[in-house]
Amino acid sequence: MRVFVEEYLSWLRATNHAVATVRNQRSCLYRLLRWCAPFQIEHPAELSRERLERFRLTLFEARLRTGQPLAWGTQAEYLGSIKAFLGWAVSSGLLVSSAGVSMRLPKRPFQLPMSVLNSREAERVLRRPDSRSMLGLRDRAVLEVLYSTGLRRAEVAHLHVADIDQVRGVVLVRAGKGQRDRVVPCGKRALGWVRRYLKRSRPRLVGEVRSEFLFVSSHGTPMLLNRLSERVRRYVEAADVAKAGSCHLFRHSMATLLLEGGADVRDVQAILGHTNLATTARYTHVSIVRLQAVHARAHPAEQARRVRRGVRQK
Repeated sequence: MRVFVEEYLSWLRATNHAVATVRNQRSCLYRLLRWCAPFQIEHPAELSRERLERFRLTLFEARLRTGQPLAWGTQAEYLGSIKAFLGWAVSSGLLVSSAGVSMRLPKRPFQLPMSVLNSREAERVLRRPDSRSMLGLRDRAVLEVLYSTGLRRAEVAHLHVADIDQVRGVVLVRAGKGQRDRVVPCGKRALGWVRRYLKRSRPRLVGEVRSEFLFVSSHGTPMLLNRLSERVRRYVEAADVAKAGSCHLFRHSMATLLLEGGADVRDVQAILGHTNLATTARYTHVSIVRLQAVHARAHPAEQARRVRRGVRQK
């Protein structure tokens, strides 16, 4: 089984799948290998429908150290990796057929973003870094870019200096999720903070290190993803906005505020880099300004309140 899995992973790399995709697939499939070992399952053909359903049940009953079950998304990722692996085995001629190809994945629940900043709260977070220091100025530029563009954490960390087009007012996202490039608008204020960072802070942080990355650590190396999340989370907590989150909090907030400001959902989809409009449409349920206006205009209690207010004013 391990030989087949490694051959599949090599095929993923050869067909230009993202490094993160290959890494996640390896993690999922190696969990399957560990499960298969006691049953002496040595070939993908031995993964019958019954055995695949037993593995599904194992995932469903698994518990984290906190005692919580695996999230539906985690279970779906494991099963989806197995389904893709077995589909590859069939298409490669290693198997004639496989029950795993038709395996149904866990149903995706409809979940709204946990937290969203309003514009006042976002400004409070943006003001938290001490822009007089090298790292504070860098962090202010990072927050401004997150808020203006809605980029994912990894997309911000992997930005190159050359990806910022000050003249056109755009940011080039290279090999975003799904290995897709896209161009995203970036506001003048965010670009202004990036210019200030490039002039005053980054040269001192980089020193003698040759780096093409835009945002760098105190050693001139690219920022680690966990470190980036930690910095942003610290500023959110310091702003005392009673909202939890880090880099993705700004992505959620930016999308919601754009829709509340009248942006078309398909334009927001293009900015965020979503392939599925339904993913972007989640934010239309968070952005309820239009529904609030309808409610205030049509609900009997609100109509009665307006009548009473008019009588008092007379």
